[in-house]
Amino acid sequence: MDAIEAVLSPVEIGGVALRNRVVVPGHTTNFGHANLPTHRHVDYHRERARGGVGLIVTEAVRVHPTSAGRHISLGSFDDSSIPAFAAIAEAVQAEGARLFAQIMHAGRQANGDATRTVAWSASPLRWTSGAQVPRAMGRRDLDTVVDAFGAAATRMQLAGLDGLEVHLGHGHLLQQFLSPVTNRRDDEYGGSLENRMRLTRRVLETVRGATDLPVGIRISADEFLPGGLDVAQMVEVVGLLREEFPLAYVHVSHSAYHGSWSLSTQMADMSFGHAPFRHHAAAFRRALPGLPVIAVCRLDTLPEAAELVAEGDADLVALARPHIADPHLVRKVAAGRADDVRNCLACNQGCISRVEQSLPISCVVNPEVGAEGEWSAHRERAAAAPSRRVLVVGGGPAGLEAALSACRAGHTVRLVEAADRLGGQIRTAARVGGRGRLALLVDDLERAVRDAGVEVVTGHRVTPAEVVDGGWDDVVLATGSRPARRELPGGPRVVDTWTAVEIVEAEQAPTGAVLVLDDDGGWPGASLAERFARRGAQVHLVSPSAPLSPKITTYSKLALVPRLSELGVHVHLMCTPEAAGPDAVDLVEVVGGTRTRVEGVTLVVDAGSGSADDDLHRALDTLVGGGPGPRLHLAGDANSPRTALEAVYEGRLAGAVHTTVADPAPFLLALTR
Repeated sequence: MDAIEAVLSPVEIGGVALRNRVVVPGHTTNFGHANLPTHRHVDYHRERARGGVGLIVTEAVRVHPTSAGRHISLGSFDDSSIPAFAAIAEAVQAEGARLFAQIMHAGRQANGDATRTVAWSASPLRWTSGAQVPRAMGRRDLDTVVDAFGAAATRMQLAGLDGLEVHLGHGHLLQQFLSPVTNRRDDEYGGSLENRMRLTRRVLETVRGATDLPVGIRISADEFLPGGLDVAQMVEVVGLLREEFPLAYVHVSHSAYHGSWSLSTQMADMSFGHAPFRHHAAAFRRALPGLPVIAVCRLDTLPEAAELVAEGDADLVALARPHIADPHLVRKVAAGRADDVRNCLACNQGCISRVEQSLPISCVVNPEVGAEGEWSAHRERAAAAPSRRVLVVGGGPAGLEAALSACRAGHTVRLVEAADRLGGQIRTAARVGGRGRLALLVDDLERAVRDAGVEVVTGHRVTPAEVVDGGWDDVVLATGSRPARRELPGGPRVVDTWTAVEIVEAEQAPTGAVLVLDDDGGWPGASLAERFARRGAQVHLVSPSAPLSPKITTYSKLALVPRLSELGVHVHLMCTPEAAGPDAVDLVEVVGGTRTRVEGVTLVVDAGSGSADDDLHRALDTLVGGGPGPRLHLAGDANSPRTALEAVYEGRLAGAVHTTVADPAPFLLALTR
């Protein structure tokens, strides 16, 4: 049996038969309303069940209002929640998958900013500087939480779910009691391992008594904290729990919810590489034979994840972000169409970054996330619409997505790119060390565009006359943007980010001092600073803003900062540059005006915001904007310089929606509901 056959083979956990060993693990979506599931959850999970997965675990279902945090999270606080969860179960089970509910209490990180509740924890220790100090739980609080776990478990059974997953990991409440880092109690719930396990035992006992559903546990194998829980201790904990309770499985994750590198591992981005923590699952499978083990985190593709099952490191594999990117990845791989899968970039941009901003999740490569029902209904309507001739100008992510979606909507499409190769700025960004997975976005799109039969022309710059005389019904202008480059008169050489990539990846990269001026706060400045430092330069990252790289999610920044520190990168916040000679720059503090001179500057990189390359659109808008001629649609950076997330989203809208209906407003409004 090869690896794919192994991972697609059936398995039973806790008496529940699964059609394969692939899991969509619990992950926050922010689709909730009043802490209840919505139609978005139903459509989202139905699509992934339809895509062939064996088991879906809900995002964390908070068992008590003190864990709610925000109204967009999910909870089961009373029986009124049962119908909403039942709707998800019915949708998932109708497609042949099984649904388990992950039940949890977040503990100290469930701050009361939105709900005006105090955070609870084992001890009054906050998770990061500036966070709310939690209240150390008293006996009545503990009884309340234990009872709440049992009540939530009962409701999940009444809703028709197939099983439960009690969350003991990710630094949530039960882990806060298990860990000596967060549990400083001197009563029967603190001190010894026996005492620190007491709350977990009570919860499992209550859950088992409240329902006859199979119960698995999710754990953090390693907290990655000094004095914290590690693999050996957690193997002991799970072993002891297994002796007392008929655990259906152990879902082996890692990390603590702590304002340090530990938290960055929970959503390991592309800087970590594939399957960086597979050894954790393997340790539990060796130590606890017979207990099904689920492996998780950065299992980027199903063929790669299948290796863990084939090699005996895990019994099941959980892929969250890859299923956000392509809900049908299991069926595609099973049908021998692995090349058709839209790859997860591990960029954290559309998923956890939006969660952090209290926005519904999306995905750079899959802009339909959270609106699966609306997009499906639109495609049905569009199938009856007449075919149109569509010209797409620009072969970056926005143009590629527009051409593909227009072709799939039944239109005749030509894509024209001025450069000799498709991919746009993503090709440039992906050349920077550590950012290579970005190229998967345009690789997948280019392959799909060519396979779909789109006419592709490269090395040609479109003129306004060609558009006007071409007889096109619709023209999508995805011409991208130009990078910023602001001179420092009398100072060192200044280059834009595109040129900086050429320089830093050249055989002889510059030494001496390199200044990266970043008033945008995204990945271009941060990744170039890191790369120049790795090539031997003394890097100064300069920003006029107070926070470092504010557009990068905390989950990635907590890994970025230690890397910059280890490389000796100097960070100057709330500073602006002034030339102090041909090889010197003064960094002037925004508050107070104190100057710090940097000597020996060999290069300055301007990583500021660029400008839209919209000349063609302006010319066409003058020629045809108010009269006869093709309808004009802007997409991506030609609209305004932003990120690949917006580029792909706007490309899909332009190709599939704006070219199909005269007034897309009702559809766009539906996406926000």
